Amino acid sequence: MGSSLPQVYKGLDIITNKVSPQEQRLCRHHMISFVDPLVSNYTVVDFRDKAVALIEDIFARDKIPIVVGGTNYYIESLLWKVLINTKEKASTAPGLVTDRKVELEQLDGIELHRRLSQVDPEMAAKLHPHDKRKVARSLQVFEETGIPHSEFLHQQQEEEGGGPLGGPLKYPHSCILWLHADQAALDQRLEKRVDDMLAAGLLEELRDFHRRYNREKVAENRQDYQHGIFQSIGFKEFHEYLVSEGNCSPETSALLLQKGIQALKQVTKRYARRQNKWVRNRFLKRPGPNVPPVYGLEVSDLLRWEEDVLKPALEIVESFIQGREPPAEPVKMEYDINENKRSHRVCELCDRVIIGDREWAAHTRSKSHLHHLKKRRKLEAASRVAETEGDSGGPETLGKDSSLPLP
Repeated sequence: MGSSLPQVYKGLDIITNKVSPQEQRLCRHHMISFVDPLVSNYTVVDFRDKAVALIEDIFARDKIPIVVGGTNYYIESLLWKVLINTKEKASTAPGLVTDRKVELEQLDGIELHRRLSQVDPEMAAKLHPHDKRKVARSLQVFEETGIPHSEFLHQQQEEEGGGPLGGPLKYPHSCILWLHADQAALDQRLEKRVDDMLAAGLLEELRDFHRRYNREKVAENRQDYQHGIFQSIGFKEFHEYLVSEGNCSPETSALLLQKGIQALKQVTKRYARRQNKWVRNRFLKRPGPNVPPVYGLEVSDLLRWEEDVLKPALEIVESFIQGREPPAEPVKMEYDINENKRSHRVCELCDRVIIGDREWAAHTRSKSHLHHLKKRRKLEAASRVAETEGDSGGPETLGKDSSLPLP
């Protein structure tokens, strides 16, 4: 079963890097190509409900479900009890489905955060005012249930088997296989992947989708890359090229195309780094009773796939099925049990809100903060000198022409 969000949409196989039909014939896949890409109200709750039903069915047939991916928040929704379902209350009339979160996201971020502070100050203190999507979601939870989001989270965490990441594990005997590579090797592989996607017809796929849907949005000035299929990497990177194609010189078009290709490579590499960071922060640095063990598999050298990845992965999975300890040790990382990932601090010097102890420590060491600190110290020193001079009546120079008597 795949869990990467864009792969749930029909069509657009290249941009979402779907498993090929040949690979799908080798093993039964689920959750691929079943959502109309123009439906914007498909949510993580919809994903979870369909995936959990499939997982239960696979277990009932004495098979082992393997979740592959993907989009971090969607994987978390399958592992833990972490979601609050408010969607049934979002429909206000027959045949009309409104997404209150999308409506709230149209408001100014500061105004959203101010509203959340009034109804759920605890949640507001944990969320950055610029994180409109999370702030809007917390407001939506309160508006549609009458209960603060923070209260729901406390209830989940306090359930038996719960912990800092949410409620209890849905599947207590799960494990995570983390495929990781040397950064240089990974970057090179990701760049080649983009080149392969282009060779496979990526631009034609994007042009077709742009003709069918995007052009109407552009004409109405309602372009939105924050929801549905438009969250997929690759859409906004080629937006300028697609919009101007045929309306500018071939030279300009070629430059915009190269700009899009380079942007796609950069954002793909950045996304891979973010996924690895998520594994470290969510699974390795915040362990607890409700975090599955993580086994690292080195994939830098594809020529060693059999011995470095396939063989150890099979041994680990077989051990779990048989109820014995795997031969491999899970990845361990040092962590500070007292670290607060949701602490809320305001740096008045830089006029910034900082969430999390580690982020605060990094901010206080940053060039920007140190620059402002140095600037303030200079001003304070100058102010002290001015005050000292003022207290003593100002500077006095005594020379031979002075009318003041010399001691």
